[in-house]
Amino acid sequence: MVTAFVVVLPFSFLGIPSGHDFEFHMNSWMEVLGQWKLGIIYPRWAALAHYGYGEPRFIFYPPASWTLGAILGAILPWKLVPGTFVWLVLSLSGYSMFLLARGWLARRDAVFAAALYVANPYHLVVVYWRSAFAELLGGALLPLLLFYVLRAEDGRQKVVLPLSLIVAAAWLTNIPCAVMVNYSLAFLMVMVAIGRRSPRILWQGGLAVLLGAALSAFYILPVAYEKNWITIAQVLAPGVRPQDNFLFTLINDPDHNRFNLLVSVIAQAEIIVLAGAVFLSRRWRRSRPQLWWTLVGWVTAATLLMFSFSSVAWQHLPELGYMQHPWRWLLCLNVALALLVTMAWRSWPLGLLVCAAMLALLTLGWRRIQPPWWDTAADIAQLQESQQNTSGYEGTDEYTPAGADAYEIQQNARRVTFEGAGTARIHVRQWAPETKMFTAEVSQPGRLILRLFNYPAWRVEVNGNAVRTKSQEVTGQMIVPVEAGENRVLITFTRTWDRTLGGIVSGATALFLVGLVALKRK
Repeated sequence: MVTAFVVVLPFSFLGIPSGHDFEFHMNSWMEVLGQWKLGIIYPRWAALAHYGYGEPRFIFYPPASWTLGAILGAILPWKLVPGTFVWLVLSLSGYSMFLLARGWLARRDAVFAAALYVANPYHLVVVYWRSAFAELLGGALLPLLLFYVLRAEDGRQKVVLPLSLIVAAAWLTNIPCAVMVNYSLAFLMVMVAIGRRSPRILWQGGLAVLLGAALSAFYILPVAYEKNWITIAQVLAPGVRPQDNFLFTLINDPDHNRFNLLVSVIAQAEIIVLAGAVFLSRRWRRSRPQLWWTLVGWVTAATLLMFSFSSVAWQHLPELGYMQHPWRWLLCLNVALALLVTMAWRSWPLGLLVCAAMLALLTLGWRRIQPPWWDTAADIAQLQESQQNTSGYEGTDEYTPAGADAYEIQQNARRVTFEGAGTARIHVRQWAPETKMFTAEVSQPGRLILRLFNYPAWRVEVNGNAVRTKSQEVTGQMIVPVEAGENRVLITFTRTWDRTLGGIVSGATALFLVGLVALKRK
């Protein structure tokens, strides 16, 4: 906890790091809290995204990080929420690493490994340059993953349930982390099965993956089914594709190249330190072969996947491309870094010297390659004001409904505009995130153009009768046909069958596991 506090201490005098994803997360947290106040327990539609046209952000982005951020926003001033979030998540990472390390190392060494994992160089990059809060939260799961895989190896513990909970937590935290966790679990279980010559271990790993997916089905099924309703291809647009983000890769984008150089230098330094740690810790190969070989195998696979010669794997392995950035494997590499450095340099001064060298390199990158970006309390207040006055904020390309072009919308458009030959009197009665209600008294038949992106989950009723809507060309705005006279329009965001089925699968799986645990205890 003290180490995590030291990591966020610069927030108090330098400002709030405003990395790549900072505004995305802050706007999400603020909007979720606003919808909670309206009685929407599980938000689905981000009504203020794209300056009020909306997007189904909360269907597709996992709920763990925006739920935690909104909870913190409910009890703290918003200017304190980012630092508190980072401190809390890094503390959780330290706890999980201590739990892992304590099974193999003395308490003093386990504390050192936990502190090193909290303040490892890639965590600092995530905090100060990327503001990838969900990815940071996912990093707390990786030591637990290795912890239970190693317990499967000793054969004395039933690990299917805890591993399935870790897989489910990864899906509900961050999709790239979930992909990483699933592949890591498969790789580690194969290593263990080969080492023990026990195919049963593979069965345990496969069952954990299936149960974890079933527990999180209320999130996964809607994502899998409704992804065709959005421009999901933008998630692999140029600049964020794997082939653009291998270590030391250059593209026609100076900003991208500067950051990629920074993270590549950090990755290279960690790989060199790890190579030395593997060599110096080789005595553990005899005393703790399970731990040593598992760490070496895992870190080798993670390292290879960060270089361009692994592009074939990124192209053909299922869903691996959704990790976007190969250097995200540094999350796994740093689990091994914390343990192997502690095992290699049992003397704390030497271990601290190695950590200081990596920190010095990161500081050099800060000054010479790419300094972080900073926000102030006034910037946070401006984000909050944009939500309170409903002017909205910039949305996300990959969550924009299919057929809509967010770059062609009018940010100051009226909520409802009549298009036709006659005249119209429009009175908006309610314009909530998941319910829109208004009346339109028109002299001749026409159509209403809404400041709202069309999406299949919207149900539209005019005078109590369901009507079929259309989408405006280019912008993708919802079009509602109306007849002459008074038209009472009700638009609601409905629960589609995929969300219902996902909830049933998750609930049934949770009841099954609870019943199984209770039965075993009895």
